Amino acid sequence: MLLNLLVGLPVMLLCLVMEAIFVTLCLRYYANHYKRFKDSGRSHKTLALDILLLGMVMLLMLLGNFAQMIIWAALFMLIGEFEEVATAMYYSAVNFATLGYGDIVMSERWRLLGPLEAANGILMFGVSTAVMTAAVMDVIKHNIARLQQSQQP
Repeated sequence: MLLNLLVGLPVMLLCLVMEAIFVTLCLRYYANHYKRFKDSGRSHKTLALDILLLGMVMLLMLLGNFAQMIIWAALFMLIGEFEEVATAMYYSAVNFATLGYGDIVMSERWRLLGPLEAANGILMFGVSTAVMTAAVMDVIKHNIARLQQSQQP
């Protein structure tokens, strides 16, 4: 069990750092594009811009989660649990998404890595959801403000 923690916790830490990077990139991308559009002199955001910004935030967060699944799969390959990359990726994705199909299991020596990845995955999906929710709320807030300004005499 201790070996699993010594191997799994640094990977979890790496994933936390990666998630922080992807969150920062998403927030900067969103803020920069919104500011650039606002500074262009247009009085309101367009539907296309809302879709583009939200789509980019979702895409970046999803890519961040995929990158973390790849890191876990690489760990499984490195410790010799799987011979095929596809199997390691499948197992990683099932754990990260907390599906837990159980059709593929790791050896008794490394089986605690599965729940560690699941704990990591559920946390990262929660963070990703929070970032996307914040972006959606910002779009809603700006659209409400735009509508209120257009209704004033």
